[in-house]
Amino acid sequence: MGLLAILLIANLFGGGFKNWFGSNAGDKLRESAASSVVVSDGPSASASGGNIPGTNVSITQAPTGPTTTVQYEQEKFNFGTCDEGEVVKHLFKFKNTGTEPLIISNCKGSCGCTVPTWPKEPVPPGSEAEIKVEFNSKGKPGPQSKRVTVTANTIPTETFLEISGEVRGKEQPVAKGVN
Repeated sequence: MGLLAILLIANLFGGGFKNWFGSNAGDKLRESAASSVVVSDGPSASASGGNIPGTNVSITQAPTGPTTTVQYEQEKFNFGTCDEGEVVKHLFKFKNTGTEPLIISNCKGSCGCTVPTWPKEPVPPGSEAEIKVEFNSKGKPGPQSKRVTVTANTIPTETFLEISGEVRGKEQPVAKGVN
């Protein structure tokens, strides 16, 4: 990150690093900096949380080992309507459709009310597994849409699951003396 800032400053003053270190030094530094980040063209770059604001540069590391592919039965689940305080649970079933073991390194809910549980062991090629997502509706009246970010050895490294629905709020007690 610091290297990118130095490169930007040097380019603002004209000539980049060629005046300081020779004609090819700036190109080599830019290549080195570019190889350490992943560029994303989609909206997930700004939504994944660890990105450089105002750019399409993501600091999410690319997989370093073999990659595979995953196919979800469904990526979105609408639970309909529930009462505030209920815990809604859903299993997102998926299949490793690639030729390498699928390794899920992390699953993260968009807030503390959405908690995913995922397989910690590699999922062999052709095998099926599931990610369990629990949404706690306590203190969440109204329409809800929660996202789970799944990080794995796939390209792209992040895929997204969504659980949504309507939470019926608890009735407020009537104040004394009000008819």
